[in-house]
Amino acid sequence: MREEIRVLQARIARDEGHAPQAHGAHLPGAPPRVAHVAPRSWSGPLPTIGAPYGPGPVRPRSESESRMVMVEGPIPSWAEVKEATAKDESVHVGGMRIGFPAGRPTISSDDGAYSFSVGGLLQEDIGGFLGTGARAGEAKGNFNSFTQNGRRLRMYFSWRYKDWVANVTPDFGSLSADGSVGLFEANLNYTGLRHTTLTVGYFQPRMDEESAERPVAFEFLERPTIVDLARNIAAGVARFSVGGEHYEDRWLAALYFTGQKFGDRNKDSTITDSQTGGVARIAGRPYVSRDVDVHVGAGAISAFKVNQGAKGRAYTFSDNVEVPLGETALLTSGALSNVAQIWAAGPQVGVRWRRFLLKGEYYHIGVERSREAGASPLPSLNFDGWYVAANYTLFGRPRSYNPKIAAFITPGVEHDFDPLHGDWGAMELSGRWSVTDLSDVADQGGTGVNGNQQTVWQGGVNWYPNRHVKFMLDFDHFIVSRSKGVAGGVNLLGRTGNLVVGRVQASF
Repeated sequence: MREEIRVLQARIARDEGHAPQAHGAHLPGAPPRVAHVAPRSWSGPLPTIGAPYGPGPVRPRSESESRMVMVEGPIPSWAEVKEATAKDESVHVGGMRIGFPAGRPTISSDDGAYSFSVGGLLQEDIGGFLGTGARAGEAKGNFNSFTQNGRRLRMYFSWRYKDWVANVTPDFGSLSADGSVGLFEANLNYTGLRHTTLTVGYFQPRMDEESAERPVAFEFLERPTIVDLARNIAAGVARFSVGGEHYEDRWLAALYFTGQKFGDRNKDSTITDSQTGGVARIAGRPYVSRDVDVHVGAGAISAFKVNQGAKGRAYTFSDNVEVPLGETALLTSGALSNVAQIWAAGPQVGVRWRRFLLKGEYYHIGVERSREAGASPLPSLNFDGWYVAANYTLFGRPRSYNPKIAAFITPGVEHDFDPLHGDWGAMELSGRWSVTDLSDVADQGGTGVNGNQQTVWQGGVNWYPNRHVKFMLDFDHFIVSRSKGVAGGVNLLGRTGNLVVGRVQASF
């Protein structure tokens, strides 16, 4: 280490135009005697220290450098990692390289074949409900006027050997109420095939544009209800998956075989036959120019069979009002019994014109029922849902399309927040209309229990002071029709209300 420090000192002296003088006096006016520095052994390339010609002007970040860090992939191949980190500033110590590529602490071997990195995502929500009181004859339900929730508190541990990558990500947050620890993913990936990632383990297969964006890039705090209901049929967080996806500049295709979710048998110890299913997605980019970007695609998902437990093969569709603050879920299909198969499919489209982005998705859900011994056959059910979202970037780079995930990603921050020099990061405004209809036939969830419909109108503003920090503020107005399927008599007459909620996000 002492020898390497001396080499660094000699390098700095050379770059700054200074040369160490020899000890002892010399005649006035005579050129100074210069001590020759003998070459030193070195275990790797020297790190860059400082700017050789001074700091110079601060240039705007490039298109890729300005975007929020994608803490959840896509996973690059080993060749892409070597190319991307060739110019990264790092310290070489004893055959190891230590650095912060894309802000993520990473330790790797000098040739990059072995590496270990740690990432993080923190999302803290603060807000409450307004005007959501119960009507006469209804129970109040859980609708806090002011509360907090740690939504996603994830630590990403990733180990790589060349094109083999293992990921383990615990999650200390929660969908509705924090306080318990769960798992986001634990999987093994192979990236040795061109533009292809093959995966086995607990994973989140993505069948829709919203999920493909990743949580760091959401326009609103959460996905639309119909997207969450459709993807959780046989995908969602921590779903056992075997499959992969491949992308090109103008299209992407993904296909997965899936099983149960992590923890299913722990939550229900009576499960005797676990779920199996499949997920598929195809997306394209038929037109792109400087000002216009068009995305089209379709997603399909199916549970070939759902978990079988003490109550048979049963399934319930239910969701909150698209903001997880621990509130009572008002939307439900009722508990559906004798479920033979569930599937969903639908199109997705998005168009960006300069700073304006318009996108939407529609999904149809089908529920096939099996015949119960000695009883009349239960009817098949059909549900629908859709959303339309609009977004406008006020300042900073507008949202752009990432072909590696076939989705639109966050605005770009050209300069970090620095009001003294007129830099404010990036800011965007968003609006969304979302409808989910889980009503089909009378008594679908049992005698007197029918499904209901939920409509949500949302508006929001997001500010990005830099590539790692995001502040969100959403206003949500919801209208939910009545259903006796909501536990505790909370929605006997229908509910309408509002809420305001903010989020603080940090990622690396």
